[in-house]
Amino acid sequence: MKLKFLFPILISSLFSCDTKTQKSMSELPNAPVAKQIPKNLTIHDDVRVDEFYWLNDRENPEVIDYLNKENDYYDAHTAHTKKFQTSLFEEMKSRIKEDDSSVPYKYNGYWYITKYQKGKDYPIYTRKKETLEAAEELLFDCNEMAKDHSYFRLVGLNINLNNDLVSYGIDTTGRRQYTLHIKDLKTNKIFKDEISNTTGGSTWANDNKTLFYTQKDETTLRSEAIYKHQLNTDQKSDVLIYEETDDTFGVSVYKTKSDKYLVIASYSTLTTEYQILKADTPNGDFKVFQPRTRGLEYGISHFEDSFYIVSNADGAQNFKLSKTSETQTEKQYWKDVIPHRKSVLLEDIDIFKDFLVVSERENGLNHIHIKRWDGTDSYYLPFESETYTAYTTTNIDFNTTILRYGYQSLTTPSSVIDFDMVTKTKTIQKEQEVLGGKFKKENYTSERLWATAADGTQIPISLIRHVDTEKSPNTPLLLYAYGSYGSTIDPYFSTVRLSLLDRGFVYAIAHIRGGQYLGRQWYEDGKLFKKKNTFSDFVDCSKYLIKNNYTSAEHHYAMGGSAGGLLMGAVINLAPELYNGVVAQVAFVDVVTTMLDDSIPLTTGEYDEWGNPNEKDYYDYMKSYSPYDNVTNKLYPNMLVTTGLHDSQVQYWEPAKWVARLRAQNKNSSQLYLQTNMEAGHGGASGRFEALKEVAAEYSFLLDLESISK
Repeated sequence: MKLKFLFPILISSLFSCDTKTQKSMSELPNAPVAKQIPKNLTIHDDVRVDEFYWLNDRENPEVIDYLNKENDYYDAHTAHTKKFQTSLFEEMKSRIKEDDSSVPYKYNGYWYITKYQKGKDYPIYTRKKETLEAAEELLFDCNEMAKDHSYFRLVGLNINLNNDLVSYGIDTTGRRQYTLHIKDLKTNKIFKDEISNTTGGSTWANDNKTLFYTQKDETTLRSEAIYKHQLNTDQKSDVLIYEETDDTFGVSVYKTKSDKYLVIASYSTLTTEYQILKADTPNGDFKVFQPRTRGLEYGISHFEDSFYIVSNADGAQNFKLSKTSETQTEKQYWKDVIPHRKSVLLEDIDIFKDFLVVSERENGLNHIHIKRWDGTDSYYLPFESETYTAYTTTNIDFNTTILRYGYQSLTTPSSVIDFDMVTKTKTIQKEQEVLGGKFKKENYTSERLWATAADGTQIPISLIRHVDTEKSPNTPLLLYAYGSYGSTIDPYFSTVRLSLLDRGFVYAIAHIRGGQYLGRQWYEDGKLFKKKNTFSDFVDCSKYLIKNNYTSAEHHYAMGGSAGGLLMGAVINLAPELYNGVVAQVAFVDVVTTMLDDSIPLTTGEYDEWGNPNEKDYYDYMKSYSPYDNVTNKLYPNMLVTTGLHDSQVQYWEPAKWVARLRAQNKNSSQLYLQTNMEAGHGGASGRFEALKEVAAEYSFLLDLESISK
C-alpha cells in the first residue's frame, strides 16, 4: 500500500529553438471549454455541485473528444518548444548507457542478469548456470514481446526450485491488471495456462507444479483473493485458498527466503496479518501467524527454526525486532531482539547465517547496522554525506558473508556494492555511468537545510545546485515533494536532473510530514486530521528558500505526482503567489468524491490514510483541503497537469475535471495545460526512453517559463 519508489551539462550551440516558427498568441487556438452539467453530490446535509462530473466516463466519445482537444491545445501552445523537447530528450538519453546490464545475482544454482541493448526500450532477462563464464540462456526479450503493443510491462518473474518453469505477468494497458503465463525453460514453449486479472506476482510451491497467485477485483482492482493453480489446467479449475472479505485490506502471497514457508499477507494502512504453510505441502491448510489486531503492523522473516518479526507491538511506534519459534507464532510468544528506540526507525532486516543486518533511519539519515548473531561484533557502515541514500538490495543467500547494498547521493551516481562482513572490505560491483564525458561530481554541491514550519517544527530540505549557480532571487528553483503513506523521498542521484542543474536551476526535495523521513511520528503528523501539515510544510519550505535568497516567487517552481499531485493542488490554493509554475503529475485532487466512491480502485484501503468521508468529521476536514473543492477565482501559477487514460490509481477524470474547473474560475493569463497519455496508466509510458520524453516535456515547460530555450 505504501508507495515507493525515480531518475542532465549545457550544450549551448546544439540545442536551439527555432523562434521563427513560433506563432503569435493571436494565432494560437483558444483553450477548450468543457460543458457544464451540474450534478448535486449530497451527504451529511451538505451539497457539493460538480459541473464536470460527466467527464467520469471513458466510454463516452465526448469525454475522449475533450481530452483530445486538451492535448491539441497543449501541443499548439508548446509547439515552439518541440525542438527543444527533442534536444532535451536526446541530451538525457545520451547520458544513459544504452547497452547496460545489472549486477548478476545468484539464486538456486543460476546467475540472473537483466540487460538493455542500444536503441531498445525494454529489458532482456537472461541467466547462466553456476558460473558467469557459462553459456547465457535467454529467458525473455521484452523488446520482441512489446512489438505489437503501445504499452508493455512484464513483472513477477518467479522460477520454481527445479529451475525449469517460470511464471510471469504481462500488462498491455497500464492499468496493472496482469495476465499470468508459464514458460517451460527447457523447450522455451509457453504453456496454455493463462490466468487473467492478477497482480502479476505468483509463487511456486516446492512440488514445482503448484502455483499460488493473487486475483484482483474486476471493478476496484483490490487484491482480494489467493488462488492455487495446477500446471496444465484451466483458470476455471483453480482453487480459492483465501478471500479477503474486509474491503479495507489487500492480499498477496510469497515464499520465505528460506523456501520453507508459503506466506499469505493481508495488509491495510494500519494493520497486517500473515498466514503460513510449509511449501512442501501445498495442499495443506494455511495457519494464521498472529491474528489481525487493529493498529498492529508486523512483518515476518524465517531462519532455521525461528521467525523474526519487525513490528510496532506494545507501543513500539518506530518498530522493534522480535523472535519466536515456528510452533508458537502468536504475539504472546514474541521475545525482543532489538527493543524499540524512540529516535531510531527500524525499517527492515536482512538475515544471514552468521549475521543480522538492520536497516535503520535516524535524524532522517539511512544507517546499515551489521551484527553477529553470537554477539562478538556489531558495527555500522560509514556514510559521511547528509544528502545520501543507502539501502540493502538483492541478498538471497543465507550462507554468505557478503552483503550487497546500494549507495547514491544527490551528487554521487548510484553504486552497487558487495561488502564482506567479516573482513569489512567492500567491492564496488557497478557504478552508474554518466556518459558524454562532461559530468564531474565536483561541479555540483549539495546541502541539507532546515525550514521552520508555522507550528515551530523543523522541516528538512535536501538541495543540489551547480557550483556556478549562485544563490540569488533571480535563480530558478524546483521544489519536489510527496508527503503521504509514510513514503520517504530520499536524496537520490539523477542523470535526468542534470539538464535542469546545468541550465542554472536549483533542485530541492522537501521532506515534509506525511512521509517517514524523521521516523514514524513524522508520518502520523501528516495524515488524517493532521493532513494539512503536509501542505503547510511545503509552503513553509518555499517561504524559507525565498527568504534565504535561494530563489524568489518569480522563479520558484513546484512538482509532485499522485498524492504529491494532491499536494500541488492544495499548495496552489493556499499560496499561489509563491510559485511561477507547477507540474502536477497524475494528481489526486478530487479527494472527497473519490473517497466516497468505494468502486474506485484503492478507495476503501485508503480510509486509514485520509479518513472515511462517510463520517461527517472526516468529510468536513477533507472538503476543507480537497483541491478540486477549493478552486476559486484567483491568480493561479502557470501549470502543466498530466494524467493517463488507463490510470488505475488516480483516475484520469480527477486531473481533467480539475483543469476544467481551473479554466472556468481562473480569470487570468496564466498558462494551464492538461496532457493526457491516451495509452498509459499511472506510471506513464512503459519504455525507458519513451518515459524520458515525458520528462523532457515537463522540463521544457519549466525552462520555457524562464525563457531558456537551449
